[in-house]
Amino acid sequence: MDGTGKTLNVLMSVTAQYPQEQQAWFKEMSAKFKAETGADIQWETFASANDEMTRIQTSVVSGQGPDVYGLGTTFTPTAYSTGAFVKLGDNEWNQLGGKDKFVPAALGISGPDDGNQIGIPFVSRPFVMAYNTELLAAAGIEKPATTWDEFTEQAKKLTKGDQYGVAVAYKDNFDPWKYIWGMSIQAGNPIIDGSKVRLDDPITKKAYETYFGWVTKDKVVDPSSVGWANPQALAAFAAGKAAYFPMTSPLSIPALDASAVKGKYKYALMPTVPPGETSNPSNGKPAASILSGDNLVVADYSKQKDLAFAFVKMITDKDVQLNYFKVFGQLPANQAAAKELATNEVIAPALESGAKSVATPFSGAWGDVQLSLTNVVVQSIPDLSSGAVSESNLSQRLKDEQAKSQTALDRAKK
Repeated sequence: MDGTGKTLNVLMSVTAQYPQEQQAWFKEMSAKFKAETGADIQWETFASANDEMTRIQTSVVSGQGPDVYGLGTTFTPTAYSTGAFVKLGDNEWNQLGGKDKFVPAALGISGPDDGNQIGIPFVSRPFVMAYNTELLAAAGIEKPATTWDEFTEQAKKLTKGDQYGVAVAYKDNFDPWKYIWGMSIQAGNPIIDGSKVRLDDPITKKAYETYFGWVTKDKVVDPSSVGWANPQALAAFAAGKAAYFPMTSPLSIPALDASAVKGKYKYALMPTVPPGETSNPSNGKPAASILSGDNLVVADYSKQKDLAFAFVKMITDKDVQLNYFKVFGQLPANQAAAKELATNEVIAPALESGAKSVATPFSGAWGDVQLSLTNVVVQSIPDLSSGAVSESNLSQRLKDEQAKSQTALDRAKK
């Protein structure tokens, strides 16, 4: 393809843990794309879910913006609902090297069904928890917790002096809502249930109380974590200051292997049994993770669709995907690359988590609901800093965000 004189605009999420490596990867891919097509790439990034939502909405309204978007899988339903992105037919899949090039499970949130898809899998990011093998052994803990109640009890045993049971990032832009959704669906509340949002459900409230309780009541996390983003929580675990680091992925491997805990950590599934239970209720799902990763979508307004698909093909080919895993620890969506990594013992729990992941609702309102789940945490940060989130404050925040989310769902269903 001759793209000489053309520039492709690509929007992707900031990789906060590895900013220098991401800039180096951008330069490498630009050079590779220039050699293959003659075209240049203009890279743009977003740093939060709010920013991600705003960029989608702004571009859709204006009919201009990036040619290619790298979106978190949970934002694919929002992108799909706009009708502003290319639906993938046989021609598009062929341009990418065929649909069977991709891990089948990674296609699980590319669209509402097999015949209506916009999302091209880029990387898979099933969540797990890292644990310090030496600290658990010293505390007499033989194996990682499998229920959230057991997790909290183990964390108490593992907390002493300046060592904490858990490293958590309460101020992260992406992490907090995933805990709440996970605990909720494990207990039988899918958050979106048909035409009703159930954000203010007692099940969801208990999930928040558990999550907030680690810092306010149980004292198993560093009080400073109220102001942490994911890189700070990762750093605490990497320094041996925390025994557990939940809601991580193999993305943390490069950092951990260059840290004081190299050879002293393993991954395990996060607990799949909700707070207050010893097994999943009949309507609960033992979700190990959200179905997580990044999808690539091509804007329908783009005047360079062939060039856009050439770019997407390039970064989803086997060699690029394997290198991306080596640099960033993100699991490949390319099937051949994934098979090559299948024997890696370190990432085996992440592969198991991927198989036991549950997709978030494929609803055009999900982006708004996800932001509401996060907003409850954001609004509670001052309370967490002071040591307690009152029942009345939590209930009011859930009520307010319930109303916003329900409005978004009603609008999406019109």
